[in-house]
Amino acid sequence: MSRSNRRAFNSIPGPLLAQWKRSYARGLILQSSLVIVSDALGVLVYFGSWDWRWLLGAVLILANWPYTLAVRPVNKRLEATPPGAANVETRDLVETWGKLHAVRSALGLGATLVYLWATLQA
Repeated sequence: MSRSNRRAFNSIPGPLLAQWKRSYARGLILQSSLVIVSDALGVLVYFGSWDWRWLLGAVLILANWPYTLAVRPVNKRLEATPPGAANVETRDLVETWGKLHAVRSALGLGATLVYLWATLQA
């Protein structure tokens, strides 16, 4: 799909919301399990090495969970909206969700960089 077609598709609230719902359902399971595994391994390596960077990485990745609670009202509104009832406000809400989700991505990137730093210093 070309960029202009994708932009046009994303401007139609019903299909955009339907796509968001499918992506969110799949991503929720994957991202939750990655946070759990990354945090557990980071804490485990911290207790094995006493290098504070591993604990910092674990804290950064785990920070996704409380932040998700702050984003939850947006998620719930989107989940409760049927695609047939989607409107311009729904599209704006999906865009807001995308901006909020960028913070979760930044936390994951931060944790990854801290883990890399700890690995290179070992």
